[in-house]
Amino acid sequence: MKRIERISILLTVVFASGLLIFATTYASKDKLDKEKEYVSPYFPVTANFAGEATPLKISDVKERLDRELIVNINLHASTILALKRANRAFPVIEPILKENGIPDDFKYLAVIESGLVNAVSGAGARGVWQFMPETAKERGMEVNDIVDERYNLEKSTEAACSYFLIAKAKFGTWTLAAASYNGGMGGVNKQMDIQKESNYYDLLLTEETSRYVFRILALKEIMKNPDKFGFSLANEELYAILPTKKIAVDSTINDLASFAKAQGINYKILKIHNPWLRDKKLENPTNKKYTIEIPLSGY
Repeated sequence: MKRIERISILLTVVFASGLLIFATTYASKDKLDKEKEYVSPYFPVTANFAGEATPLKISDVKERLDRELIVNINLHASTILALKRANRAFPVIEPILKENGIPDDFKYLAVIESGLVNAVSGAGARGVWQFMPETAKERGMEVNDIVDERYNLEKSTEAACSYFLIAKAKFGTWTLAAASYNGGMGGVNKQMDIQKESNYYDLLLTEETSRYVFRILALKEIMKNPDKFGFSLANEELYAILPTKKIAVDSTINDLASFAKAQGINYKILKIHNPWLRDKKLENPTNKKYTIEIPLSGY
């Protein structure tokens, strides 16, 4: 009988010890879990534009990036279209940026400017890079009723690069160079003088310019990690790069429709691939050399 009692007491002690160990272990694990830093399912731990760090520890900076991420994550149609178009546009933009010494992140500036289409603003800015007529001419582009090179992705990207290089030399950072593309060099410089600040993230600018770099950062984050944000697209869904041949032209073409037919395509296809041709003809009294692209498939 006494032996049974001793065994019973021993089992009770072992059971109680097990409960105590389990409770202690669980409490320790619970404490560790609570002490772990919260990680957002979408907000990045760090961010940068063109290698220049975004100070996410500053409250308003974090909130401004959060806003643009939430907005663009929920703009499903436009974000999906940007991802599809980028497959065709980025291979044109990226090498031109690289050749000019411009950081690759500037391709996302084109995304927020136009959605990678030849957009037309109410103010008169046109093309993927949204140049105003006079600014385009200053950057060496031809702009008239017959030819508008703002619609030429290669030439307008070259022109944008020349702007970025000048702005970087003026402001010292790529971030401010990007911001000035929206706010203007004079406008940004004026606020820097008034506020006695030299960092984009420390400046109080207009609503649009204050959001501008954050919109670039948000699109960069989403487009670099589309699956993370629920934008899973198969390669077959992306807009393909169509092979083309280039024809040099240095004389007037009186009828572009007939010219297109002679190339084995039609007027619509010619204009889709050469949107810088703005009329039904190409007048060329000075024998300027133009390059016309003729697609080899996709029509």
